[in-house]
Amino acid sequence: MVMWFSLSVRRLRLRPSPISVISILSASPSSSSHIQNPSADDDNFEHLRLTTLRTLGAPTRLFTTRRALDVLSCYKLSLASISSSSGTAESGGNQRPEGGGKTQPTKSSSCWIQTFLPESVQPYALLARLDKPIGTWLLAWPCMSITMAAPPGELPDLKMLALFGSGAVLLRGAGCTINDLLDRDIDIKVERTKSRPVASGILTPFQGLSFLGLQLLLGLGILLQLNNYSRILGASSLLLVFSYPLMKRLTFWPQAYLGLTFNWGALLGWAAIKGGLDVAIVLPLYCSGVCWTLVYDTIYAHQDKEDDLKVGVKSTALRFGSSTKGWISGFGAACITCLAVSGYNAELALPYYPFLVAAATQLGWQIMTVDISNREDCNNKFVSNKWFGALINQGLGFEKLFCAEFECFHTSIKIGPLSVLFLYTPYIQDVYREKLFRAESERPDM
Repeated sequence: MVMWFSLSVRRLRLRPSPISVISILSASPSSSSHIQNPSADDDNFEHLRLTTLRTLGAPTRLFTTRRALDVLSCYKLSLASISSSSGTAESGGNQRPEGGGKTQPTKSSSCWIQTFLPESVQPYALLARLDKPIGTWLLAWPCMSITMAAPPGELPDLKMLALFGSGAVLLRGAGCTINDLLDRDIDIKVERTKSRPVASGILTPFQGLSFLGLQLLLGLGILLQLNNYSRILGASSLLLVFSYPLMKRLTFWPQAYLGLTFNWGALLGWAAIKGGLDVAIVLPLYCSGVCWTLVYDTIYAHQDKEDDLKVGVKSTALRFGSSTKGWISGFGAACITCLAVSGYNAELALPYYPFLVAAATQLGWQIMTVDISNREDCNNKFVSNKWFGALINQGLGFEKLFCAEFECFHTSIKIGPLSVLFLYTPYIQDVYREKLFRAESERPDM
């Protein structure tokens, strides 16, 4: 095992980072067969530790440095995970998939938290799910209304994008904190969630509440930088955020309630730019987000339907059962239709719609190919939704940049591929205006 690792790293002719070391070791075909219990033989581990440092090019006398210890800590955790996986496979049990969402987190997935954050901060980072950014993406993409509200020919307000991006991180973290505080009695009974900071006892409920207060305070700082209408609208979303974790106990449609919560940014983004709401535009956009959430979160919920039955938690996955694909196909069609209606009412130009078709194709691929009985496939399809949101936002961005109309002396100019230069080079704009003025002046009177 040691020889294999040494040759593998030397063959790369690089100094790998801690995460790349884990990747190499995790891919070893003989790891689980040679080391079943990495903590059982300290002498072997010490030998492997020194060999690892020599292979990485670090002097042996520096083996106590933080970086070396981080590498070895991550490696030891990886071996423990491999050993556990081997034991599960040999016993015929079902292993949970790696990744984000409602699956057991792997040690390597949170390795950056263990490497770069102080030990006292790590539980709070895990409580906010900073190791699983997919939730932040899904919360941020509905804020595409910021781009939709931008004037033709202009990029969206970069300050607003930064504020809403930061707000997405904070609000997602606050939502996860509330969820873990309210569900700690359930989480402790479920294998995949019993290691969460509050459920496992690493953090007390009081510490969780204190962390929640800090996140909400920072979020308030962001909200106060918006206009008054947006402040009221943003504050009203807290009712949804705080009540969502209770919905899984009350109804089989918590995913619909999550859709109302997660897509509030569609309303807030437009209001932050325009100072109010255009119902004909933002209502279809908001409804499209709710339908989209019903698609991806139903797929997400199928990972835990057995555990949900045991603990008495409700979900659309249990409500739809074997008819899931039919239901989410309908929600997917409604999502695309609402996006088209919103774009039409906003008078979006042609470049938006090819991206909408591409996004519809991606969503259709998810629905048609997902295996709702396979946890790993459900997780992969769930995570792929970040690309759906990215496609829609790319379409809005291209529409704003490449189809701006420049009105000058009653002449409508369609800006082509050089629109970026036109928009951001004042000199080119001045030259262009001068040419248009000359052409208009030299045109004979009719």
